[in-house]
Amino acid sequence: MRYFIEVAYKGAAFGGFQIQDNVNTVQAAIDHAISTLMRTAVVTTGSSRTDAGVHALQNFLHFDMEQDLHPQFLYKVNAILPPDVVVRHVYRVPDEAHSRFAALSRSYEYTLYLHKDPFLQDRGYFFPYRLDVGLLQEAAGVLMEYENFMTFSKRNTQVKTYNCNIMSSAWTVGEDRIMYNVTANRFLRGMVRGMVGTMLRVGRGKLSMQGFREAIESRNCVNADFAVPPQGLFLMRVNYPEGLLNDRVQ
Repeated sequence: MRYFIEVAYKGAAFGGFQIQDNVNTVQAAIDHAISTLMRTAVVTTGSSRTDAGVHALQNFLHFDMEQDLHPQFLYKVNAILPPDVVVRHVYRVPDEAHSRFAALSRSYEYTLYLHKDPFLQDRGYFFPYRLDVGLLQEAAGVLMEYENFMTFSKRNTQVKTYNCNIMSSAWTVGEDRIMYNVTANRFLRGMVRGMVGTMLRVGRGKLSMQGFREAIESRNCVNADFAVPPQGLFLMRVNYPEGLLNDRVQ
């Protein structure tokens, strides 16, 4: 039987989501916890690979299991997992369902906080600089006019296409913070941070709107700014076809 698990995690203590040699990752912690509980080797497949230090309010993985799940699977797995990772729900899905390829879209949020706040230090980017929010908003709208985002992809990324369909892209201004929210069918490695960093150059008057367009059209990552830290970035939601997650078992 195939199961989807819904997870959330604080990424500060991890070297990323995907399993890597000699690096503490979210997926490795989850695989270890499930394997320990079920007393059999379990290898999960994740829906979205977040970078080192990036958080997730919602991410999904799938795995196959011949035996029945432990009746207290959720409680037991969470007891084994480190405190900065939680499994929220378990869903029984069709055998062909794939957590990555079945996803219709992903939504991310990047948070800037404008005044020093020790409670946001590992969950946002302290940015005490003057910003033109109108220019930020215009730049966010410009992104939706394009489909090739090679400029905002880090090097050494093995993908077949750099095309992405951005469904929404906007900045929201709060009392003490500014958030960028973006939803797309897929994201390239480093794409959200590259877009945020480059838009911040526009918002500070260091890059014109025409220059922003030229950077996108250049399809060259040297024209993007990836220098925003990972702790401001959250994977907020992974969207699946209606009905896929109807069979929640825990």
